[in-house]
Amino acid sequence: MTKRTSKIGKLIVELCPQGVEFRKLGEIADIYTGTQLNKTAMFDTGKYPVLNGGINPSGNYDEYNTESNTITVSQGGASAGYVNFVRENFWAGAHCYVVKPNKKSVLNRFIYFVLKQGQDKLMKSKLGAGIPGLNRSELKNFTIPIPPLPIQEEIVKILDTFTELEAELEAELEAELEARKKQYEHYRSVLLTFDDKNRGGVERKELQEVFDIKNGYTPSKKNSDYWTNGTIPWFRMEDIRRNGRILSDSIQHVTPRAVKGGYLFPANSIIIATTATIGEHALITVDSLANQQFTFLSKKVNRSVEIDMKFMFYYGYVLGEWCRNNTNTASFASVDMKKFKKFKIPIPPIAEQRRVVSILDKFDALVSDLSIGLPAELAARRKQYEHYRDKLLTFSEYVS
Repeated sequence: MTKRTSKIGKLIVELCPQGVEFRKLGEIADIYTGTQLNKTAMFDTGKYPVLNGGINPSGNYDEYNTESNTITVSQGGASAGYVNFVRENFWAGAHCYVVKPNKKSVLNRFIYFVLKQGQDKLMKSKLGAGIPGLNRSELKNFTIPIPPLPIQEEIVKILDTFTELEAELEAELEAELEARKKQYEHYRSVLLTFDDKNRGGVERKELQEVFDIKNGYTPSKKNSDYWTNGTIPWFRMEDIRRNGRILSDSIQHVTPRAVKGGYLFPANSIIIATTATIGEHALITVDSLANQQFTFLSKKVNRSVEIDMKFMFYYGYVLGEWCRNNTNTASFASVDMKKFKKFKIPIPPIAEQRRVVSILDKFDALVSDLSIGLPAELAARRKQYEHYRDKLLTFSEYVS
């Protein structure tokens, strides 16, 4: 017998020492899909969430067709098989299975925990070459152990406590991370502010005086010679989203034939988005290219201006905010490049630049550590919870 709490162990010995009955879900619960609701009927301010095939609500509606404290299973799409327990009244859509127990011998919440335990299995059972879906028969044939009600009640009590503790931990860790981010942003703003009241007298120069300013581009995708076995980094916004703001390699690469005039943008250049996702920026530490969404800022050679590119990277947050507030929207949003080139950046003494970089590096490392540590801590707790849940929900089957 699997090790459990002493109370549950005693209950098993007392109430079901030879094992428990197993039943198919379709034998102990009604399973049906909701009613189709077109997107045009939904709106942000509706009273009730609309649940369909995804993990999150599709929208909101002013009416509901399903009452609170109900089990749902996503029927269609990439999340088909996802199990949820909805604690408020809601509208069940056509791609949402509603599961309602119809036997007094089984608790609604107990069924939820068993289905949640088997969620991976359900999600792997979805079929379809286009939009995948979970067949109702798979759900109806899902096997559920039915221990006596006192055991179900004790298991639900324990797992609910675990769930609440996990939610509290997640909220605490996210609050800590958010507080550190705000603290970091505050100090970054203070350290990068240079005016008459705060470290006045700092020299300022236009971007075009300090940097070569060039647009990125996309080599023709139709020419395989530009892409096959490419070794030259070619950066896109996806690189920033996936790998951060200091980049030494890219997801996609091009060949030397794709390089216009044989000229690569030099290492230690800043890329900043001047169209689409305006203001996002990164420091590129290798010779490279980028797509046309980005503008490169490469330090001019043979200039007497001393500038630490890591300092410029941090000042990129200030420049990015300026870009978002200075756009042309005639056809599509883009930065006013005439103003951009004349934007004046502060050039404090190199020792001051390096002091600012040193401080912000420490803050950045702290926030990064927390950002990595948060999901790792949550994953460890979730794994611990799932391990304990699996033990609680493992029963020997009674064979008459």
